[in-house]
Amino acid sequence: MKLEVNQDVCIGCGACQAICPEVFEIGDEGYAQVYVENIDEDLEESATDAKEGCPVNAISEVKDTDEDNKEE
Repeated sequence: MKLEVNQDVCIGCGACQAICPEVFEIGDEGYAQVYVENIDEDLEESATDAKEGCPVNAISEVKDTDEDNKEE
């Protein structure tokens, strides 16, 4: 699982970091960021809770496009 934070939407409230500090942090600019490239399976539930708990829906799941673009 991969997540990203839309910096144009994030308000820097810190809810995601409070829910899942193993994945999210508030950066120098005052906005949330994901600091884990691939979220381990044992953190997926907590990371999803953080995503769903974002008051402005700034967090989204990144789909792996490499798999979609492979030639068969």
